[in-house]
Amino acid sequence: MTKQQYPVSGAGLGLRREKLDEMLDMMNAESLSPVNFMEVAPENWIHVGGSYGKKFRQFTEKFDFLCHGLSLSIGGPTPLDEDFVKDIALFMQTHGVKHYSEHLTYCSDDGHLYDLLPIPFTEEAVHYVAARIRRVQDILQQEISMENASYYTPAPGKKMEEIEFINAVLSEADCGLLLDVNNIYVNSVNHLYDPIEFLKQLPAERIRYAHIAGHYNEDTDLIVDTHGADIIDPVWDILHSAYEHFGVFPTLLERDFNIPSVPELLSEVVQIADMQKQWQQATAASKLKA
Repeated sequence: MTKQQYPVSGAGLGLRREKLDEMLDMMNAESLSPVNFMEVAPENWIHVGGSYGKKFRQFTEKFDFLCHGLSLSIGGPTPLDEDFVKDIALFMQTHGVKHYSEHLTYCSDDGHLYDLLPIPFTEEAVHYVAARIRRVQDILQQEISMENASYYTPAPGKKMEEIEFINAVLSEADCGLLLDVNNIYVNSVNHLYDPIEFLKQLPAERIRYAHIAGHYNEDTDLIVDTHGADIIDPVWDILHSAYEHFGVFPTLLERDFNIPSVPELLSEVVQIADMQKQWQQATAASKLKA
């Protein structure tokens, strides 16, 4: 893999408004050094001015930023909200945002459904979603990435396996992949498949960056993707396998609920960075031996 395929590098952390002041104080004290890049949901920051807008600008002037959308509804039945996409384009230009990603789901039908719902795994859905992704890329004048999503029951009309559907959409849309490590684990438990075998079938050349997060165990065979807990060992193990198989790629810690202090968050960011360093050193050593 080449550095050119990645919009950022290293270990990242999502910027959340409730932690804005704490993170700003730490940034000014040079205490956010483990963080190489940050990510925000553009819906939470577009048109935000005043004191919040000024504080946000301090972060975008210091760090590389990515946008991870919540409401594009790329698989939704209603027309694509092109005005919203144009707002995203202006937001990205204003703040120098490096890349935009969204969920491979839908969340609207003549109104926002406030959940990320699965798209039917069908050939018809592949063509429909890929065309909408291409339209977004045309408006933004740049590639976007789609995230492999968690889901709890397949949508009606299933004709393909999840991995087949994801790969078909990425290929037809000619877009990037936001590899969500925790979602692979969640789906592997909920839908009874091998997470490592699934991982290895993803297209290495389309990976742009990754998410890693915690979740909630509802039952022994039901996991809910909450981003509200510490990352568990099996999820770290999948990231380890991903670096082994694909090489090191930018990886961001997501925490959206039950958010601890920033130093606690940084401990997991450091764990990401340490794992990246381990694999980079191992790769360099193997090249020297060769």
